[in-house]
Amino acid sequence: MTALALGLVLFSAFLHASWNYLLKKSGGGQGLVSLASLLSLVVYAPFVIVLAIWKGYTPAPIHLALMFASGILHTVYFLLLDRAYRSGGDLSIVYPLARATGPLLTILFAVAFLAERPSGVALIGAVLIGASALVLTGNPFRHREAARQGVRFAFLTGLTIAGYTLWDKASVATFLVPPLVYDWGCNACRVVVLVPWTERRARGGMARAWATQRKTAIGIAVLSPLAYILVLTAMVYTPVSLVAPAREVSILFAALMGAHFLREGDVARRVVAAIGMVLGVASLTLG
Repeated sequence: MTALALGLVLFSAFLHASWNYLLKKSGGGQGLVSLASLLSLVVYAPFVIVLAIWKGYTPAPIHLALMFASGILHTVYFLLLDRAYRSGGDLSIVYPLARATGPLLTILFAVAFLAERPSGVALIGAVLIGASALVLTGNPFRHREAARQGVRFAFLTGLTIAGYTLWDKASVATFLVPPLVYDWGCNACRVVVLVPWTERRARGGMARAWATQRKTAIGIAVLSPLAYILVLTAMVYTPVSLVAPAREVSILFAALMGAHFLREGDVARRVVAAIGMVLGVASLTLG
């Protein structure tokens, strides 16, 4: 993995952990998720228009189909993640499990079906990052029933992460959809599905979120797309089997945020896990 790709992924990891912290701290809710998705369309629309004009980009029908499918996968991801947090799962439990499950499954699929062949050193780094993520969570099943419910939704979230990561890698690297345009298009498809559904299930939910969680919604609307656009950019020229596990460094940021800001404790174990992640990222870079 090049230094540029690694830098993009690490900065993305910090942004990703930051918007997850905002979601957990706010208490979440479907209205907040829908509002943030809608706001992100508005925030990033000028950049998409400028890029499309500059590049002379016109979406092909296959590009629209790719965006729609990814938008559905991301919709499921956001709803499962929000449910995991609202079920009582701590940020330092739900986030590591979801982030560790997704990338490790991504590596297996990339090797099996995309013919990617990462080096032995890189694979050791990927496994080390995954193992460190599990050390970070400890034994989640020792926690209260509400937390165990959060764990179940975290694993389901990890499955969706693996699915959209592989799909999006093919979209930007094989079909050459510009990452910024692709993410915006996926979000547009998500909004088309999510907003009407939210208003049917929780009428006025978005209006209440705007009244009580406005700053959180704007923060997520800015940070969430930017974090993934950086990852998509790295995936254009970097194997997904390297990008996916490197993203797990976001677990470290989330754990520290949970310990410091949300008072979730157990700092010593997190330090050990952090060292493992640093070694894992170093192995990925060498690989």
